[in-house]
Amino acid sequence: AGYAIAITSTQLANAQATLATLNSMKTQVIALELDLKNPEQRIATIQTIRQHYGRLDVLVNNASQTIRALATQINLEQWSNIMDTNVTGTFFLTQEVGKLMIEIGHGGSIINIASLHGILGAKERSAYGISKAALIQMTRMLAIEWADHRIRVNTISPGRMLTDSPARQSTGNNAAYMEKMLAKIPLHQLTNATEVAQTVLYLANLSNGALTGQNIVLDGGLSASS
Repeated sequence: AGYAIAITSTQLANAQATLATLNSMKTQVIALELDLKNPEQRIATIQTIRQHYGRLDVLVNNASQTIRALATQINLEQWSNIMDTNVTGTFFLTQEVGKLMIEIGHGGSIINIASLHGILGAKERSAYGISKAALIQMTRMLAIEWADHRIRVNTISPGRMLTDSPARQSTGNNAAYMEKMLAKIPLHQLTNATEVAQTVLYLANLSNGALTGQNIVLDGGLSASS
């Protein structure tokens, strides 16, 4: 779509496949190492992007930690690992981006990737769901606070997805499980990564000036029927 891109990963090796794909598309792209729990890396990342591109128009907060465990079994270390990435690290990176966007004065779009677990209850997902609910509320707060600067802040909350991860592929190959899952979804289909990406691209467009403070749920109608 003509964007110059900076991608981040906790380890640069994990970004190489995406970097190669973007390079093959003749896209301007740089890859940076970023652990959201590291304050120095958060600041350095935004400084590097500014030095390389001169501005920053769009931020997609897609990094996340999760755990599947009963609420009675989660320990402080596990809780902190999720919150330090999904809430604290994401907030303070967004703070750095917001300061840069305000200074440059061209407005911008910030897009947070949350989850259906942020609005619906589920077993063994308490810490993750609480962190995503916080992200959705962060969206509302920053959307109001930064509206005067023409910075739009929105959330995308995907529902059940089938991705390339081994765990999701294992689920997708379980016919009985999939039949039971699809029966709960009014559209009888899972959310796919392309749909999420298309929604990100729509929200990134700075000409969509009235859309802010919203949580766009991509779940085939599951939350509407619950």
